[in-house]
Amino acid sequence: QLQLVESGGGLVQPGGSLRLSCSASGFTLDYYAVGWFRQAPGKQREGLSLISSSGGRTYYADSAKGRFTISRDNAKNTVYLQMDSLKSEDTGIYYCAAANTEPLYYSDPNLYDYWGQGTQVTVSS
Repeated sequence: QLQLVESGGGLVQPGGSLRLSCSASGFTLDYYAVGWFRQAPGKQREGLSLISSSGGRTYYADSAKGRFTISRDNAKNTVYLQMDSLKSEDTGIYYCAAANTEPLYYSDPNLYDYWGQGTQVTVSS
């Protein structure tokens, strides 16, 4: 069974950090571009970042630039999202998604083939 699993979410104070992980089972993530999305309560799913299959290209939404860093370790079949200087508006469910063909528009969820179940991130004092 092809599956993506996110982990690393939780409750953190404003200004804190979290590192999310996206692990694949049933397939090799090496050949896939991987994106991270966030869905805040009452809002549409927002594309945050994407990393190419090789890791040589990365893209960030304005809301993530300078605070979030996407990376991958293909040996571990895992992609990470390091989130620093977290704000209350970063609260939401975070999803990773894999695309067999690197999306032209990383923020378009329809261009991804596999999705994880999401992990909750809550930024609050």
